Amino acid sequence: MDIFKFAIQMEQDGEQYYRQLAARTAHPGIQGVFNQLADDEVKHAQAIQHIQQEAGAFVETTVLENAKNVFQQIKDFGGDFDISGDEESAYRQAMELEQKSISFYLDRFDQVEDPGQKGLFEKLAEEEKKHYHLISNLIDFVASPKTWLEDARFTHLDEY
Repeated sequence: MDIFKFAIQMEQDGEQYYRQLAARTAHPGIQGVFNQLADDEVKHAQAIQHIQQEAGAFVETTVLENAKNVFQQIKDFGGDFDISGDEESAYRQAMELEQKSISFYLDRFDQVEDPGQKGLFEKLAEEEKKHYHLISNLIDFVASPKTWLEDARFTHLDEY
């Protein structure tokens, strides 16, 4: 199995899944979050392709910072935000996909010897952890948007 080819396909599948979630979501802010996650998956695939060619530079995501702004805008502008059981199920499936990606990259980190490849797999695992936590917080947010942002601990979107 070519781990790079598999990793690229995994990232492309993730992009496609997030684009589908964005298309199914009615709220423009949440659509934006899913589209940013999809864009991150494209960047991950490109980074993997570059490291294969030994010219890789990894670009970290800003999706967490942007998501904080989206959540705050939703709170500020009010309105109801309901999540259907189908959407929640889709979000939970996205979390599972991110967890599988994390495990895959951590396993590959342990298997490769090249420092550039090790660094790439470690960074990819970190990025996927950010995605996982963001989706987890998205589920919490849509379940209870008014109290979620008012929570005095507001540590929901810490940098990971």
